[in-house]
Amino acid sequence: MFVLVKTISLLPYAQPQRLEAGCDEAGRGCLAGPVFAAAVILPSGFSHPLLNDSKQMSENHRNVLREIIEREAVAWGVASVTNAAIDKLNILRASITAMHRALDKLEMSPGFILVDGNRFYPYRDIPHQCVVKGDATYAAIAAASVLAKTHRDEFMQAIAGEFPQYGWENNKGYPTKAHREALRQYGATPYHRRSFRLTNAQMTFL
Repeated sequence: MFVLVKTISLLPYAQPQRLEAGCDEAGRGCLAGPVFAAAVILPSGFSHPLLNDSKQMSENHRNVLREIIEREAVAWGVASVTNAAIDKLNILRASITAMHRALDKLEMSPGFILVDGNRFYPYRDIPHQCVVKGDATYAAIAAASVLAKTHRDEFMQAIAGEFPQYGWENNKGYPTKAHREALRQYGATPYHRRSFRLTNAQMTFL
């Protein structure tokens, strides 16, 4: 049996004369858990038919690509910001902070940074470019989206057993109907983001 995989043409570089890192985050819209971010420097000529915006990929394809990216990347880093810090900073600042931390973990300093989205704070003195839907445009951002998403999913699966009634192994903390219903029934956990609208009802906290 053959599975047809729709391939897309991702751009390899924005600044080909520079060592370029792609950055993306995962978990920005979740009700629980940290926000994760990744930074990836891909080798020249890197391509893979599965590589795409991680949200458009199956979980199995993301996990396959995670191994390939981590093995073949020139450098990569993954970092997170906790839900408590998100409540203090706000989700935009927390997401960018996670990206900066991921960049800090790169074994070499890039000459240019490609960022998914439309907001970023300068990192050191390295020039950057924000790209709306960048994870479906540039290979390095798509690779970063895969690492951020898979590392965050792994974290949420690891803590799902602490509070099994919320179904984090399935919803990963996103605001599904079942997740919101569990919040109404059981209240919020220490992993929930208090600054987010969890439900319309008065909340209790575990």
